[in-house]
Amino acid sequence: MPQPTIDVRDLRKHYPKTADGVGLNGIDLDVESGTVHALLGPNGAGKTTAIRILTTLLRADSGTARVAGYDVRTQGRAVRRHIGLVGQAAAVDEVLTGRQNLLMLGRLNHLTHAAERAAELLDRFGLAEAADRKVATYSGGMRRRLDLAAALVVDPAVLFVDEPTTGLDPQARRDVWSAVQGLVAGGTTVLLTTQYLEEADALADQVTMLAGGRVAAAGTPDELKARVGGDWLEITPADPADLPQLRDIAARIGNPVDRDGVVAVPVTDRTRSLVAVSAALADTGIEPLDLTVRRPTLDEAFLQLTGPATDSATYSYTAPEATR
Repeated sequence: MPQPTIDVRDLRKHYPKTADGVGLNGIDLDVESGTVHALLGPNGAGKTTAIRILTTLLRADSGTARVAGYDVRTQGRAVRRHIGLVGQAAAVDEVLTGRQNLLMLGRLNHLTHAAERAAELLDRFGLAEAADRKVATYSGGMRRRLDLAAALVVDPAVLFVDEPTTGLDPQARRDVWSAVQGLVAGGTTVLLTTQYLEEADALADQVTMLAGGRVAAAGTPDELKARVGGDWLEITPADPADLPQLRDIAARIGNPVDRDGVVAVPVTDRTRSLVAVSAALADTGIEPLDLTVRRPTLDEAFLQLTGPATDSATYSYTAPEATR
């Protein structure tokens, strides 16, 4: 059986001066070659800490981590030769053009074909027409795609992408998604951190959910969604004042959660649950704006699998129809 491209065992990092002191509390992670693996979690879950350790920017307190076959603690230079990193903030120079940014990076890495590599990447990421414009004139999505191109100048085996679409509009997010999918189709291994749960659902072959510096759940998006019981029943109130009673009704059939003024509860028998809730609504005289059962999304899996200690307000969810 081939070794994973990223192999992490019992990785730990503590920050004594912070409130809880925990960055990572013993995580394991396997990332197979030529796949997208997403790290999910709210702010403070440990996503960025993990990326920083795996890219040799931060030293772990204990545990082991190997990237592309090299130990991040003892073989940092070899690790850096095989990886690319796209951080949360754009790392390109706004004064230079897109082409000049890539040429500069190629020459700094002693590429003999820097001009050809820059042209190839500009074309691949749909930036050829804007290649000779200053980056200051680029949109947010164009800058993010140039960031991805810059990380690929040396053709790394593994690409780390930290919060790639934060602050981008829906079209720009789709453009970045397409770029990541194209990289993986070409054989690149991608470790992606994100707070956008539908982003992981759209891109990831495997997902690891972090909460409080620990692995709360791991699997494919479909496996994680299946673990929360299949269908979800949603009650949309006509009057927000009805929410407390609707929560009580939903609690009769499961553990409800609130999401943007809608009461949602996981159900295993959609017909029986609909009948039970409809009867309870009739008894109380409440007429909701909508009552429906639908398949689960990854955000519901996250809320259920990471437990009550997770603050749902610290991660972001954008409705799938607004972004796909």
